[in-house]
Amino acid sequence: MTVQGAPPARRAYDAVIVGGGHNGLVAAAYLARAGHSVLVVERLGHTGGAAVSTYAFEGVDARLSRYSYLVSLLPRKIVRDLGLSFAVRGRDVSSYTPARRAGQDTGLLVGGGRARTREAFARFTGGEREFDAWERFYGRTGRVAERVFPTLVEPLPTRAELRARVDDEEAWRMLFEEPVGAAVEEYFQDDVVRGVVLTDALIGTFADAHDPSLRQNRCFLYHVIGGGTGAWDVPVGGMGALTDALAQAALDAGAVFATGCEATRIETDGTRAEVACRGTEEFTVGARHVLVGASPQALAALLGEQPPPPAEGAQLKVNMLLKRLPLLRDKHVDPREAFAGTFHVAEGYEQLATAYAEAASGTLPSAPPSEIYCHSLTDPSILGEHLVGLGYQTLTLFGLHTPARLFAEDSEAAREELLAATLAQLDAYLDEPIADVLALDAQGRPCIEAKSPLDLERDLRLPGGNIFHRDLAFPYAQEGTGRWGVETAHANVFLCGAGAVRGGGVSGIPGHNAAMAVLGE
Repeated sequence: MTVQGAPPARRAYDAVIVGGGHNGLVAAAYLARAGHSVLVVERLGHTGGAAVSTYAFEGVDARLSRYSYLVSLLPRKIVRDLGLSFAVRGRDVSSYTPARRAGQDTGLLVGGGRARTREAFARFTGGEREFDAWERFYGRTGRVAERVFPTLVEPLPTRAELRARVDDEEAWRMLFEEPVGAAVEEYFQDDVVRGVVLTDALIGTFADAHDPSLRQNRCFLYHVIGGGTGAWDVPVGGMGALTDALAQAALDAGAVFATGCEATRIETDGTRAEVACRGTEEFTVGARHVLVGASPQALAALLGEQPPPPAEGAQLKVNMLLKRLPLLRDKHVDPREAFAGTFHVAEGYEQLATAYAEAASGTLPSAPPSEIYCHSLTDPSILGEHLVGLGYQTLTLFGLHTPARLFAEDSEAAREELLAATLAQLDAYLDEPIADVLALDAQGRPCIEAKSPLDLERDLRLPGGNIFHRDLAFPYAQEGTGRWGVETAHANVFLCGAGAVRGGGVSGIPGHNAAMAVLGE
């Protein structure tokens, strides 16, 4: 949402919120509804941060969720509390993974009901074993989701309290204590099935299945607990519909926005703070509390402190607009079903291991793994009526195992090389090149854009291009995390962005928790 940007009329607020991304907007709405005077300072000329909808291609009536695009972790509690006019739609198909076996083009389609999924597994793997293991594995993670997800908007439990709440020692072991690769190998035998499961541990996280740091486990956990079910839904109207609703809720409650205005310094004695800002003019505002929706590195810079080292991002983000969906080599599946969920490319278990090893050694993966989503199949409203009538579709591709270090020497050349290799992997499963079905913009250029981690660092100020701001943390208290996981060394300064404990993804949870810390709840 674009709002009028101007220096605020008053010079002191109960709360100044630095950053108008979705978490900052959640915090602003909660605090303003509680009667606090709130100023939101946003560097860009609009609110929403990375959770925006954009006309990415010149002269084309398609509003893409440019950076973040699916919703799972947003609690219904936040939607209800703030009275948001916002909806999501589920996807009947969970995923499709193309493969070539015994010289034949085939694939695994997960979704369309239990009976159909069982049949698909039997046809793809030649028996019942993998489907039975699938049900046991996701039955266990589903029970973890039911028990853990509600805690994300409560004060941080201790490790022992969360373990007791999970109340399943095998689940605790495979998710919280041992590398998740051990569980994947224990439950499943088929390489493709193993890869489909593992990808949830690698979205935006550069790690091997057996990484002893367990960063892949933390990523996996947040991908399977959303909403208490693990379902990933499409935001109706695009991601901008959510942040526009949040901005409106904050404005309606009395919050003041200063867009096109960058915070440059925070000074605090733990009781009162001052925030220096630079927009059309420089000004300073006082605050009882300061909530920062930017990264931990940005927070440290504002406070004049030593920043923590960045945790590099590891993804390729590609947006495309197609004249129609491409034809598949696997003639047993309709492209509208194959692309309705998550379309996995080069994500077999061994392929993922090879891609990680290559990237860790400093080279771009020879077979870059990626997954693709067609949001317009679920929500055609993001396209103009004329494009819908012509059969146009959007595609969002998310590439894995491409850490920022690979782009350090020549970012543009590395990005283009990686994009070409990634599309070649996709083309291997299509009956026509993806380039042949790309739409053209008003200048006759193909409707495709790619963003490396360094592009995201430049565009969104994500340290190292990390979409989570830093490595995700397990959702329990550790030394120094504070009661809500948003506290800092300064009593009246809180981190309300993705880098907070229980941050990452489009959730609003850090914004909610920072507001609760201020309100003393």
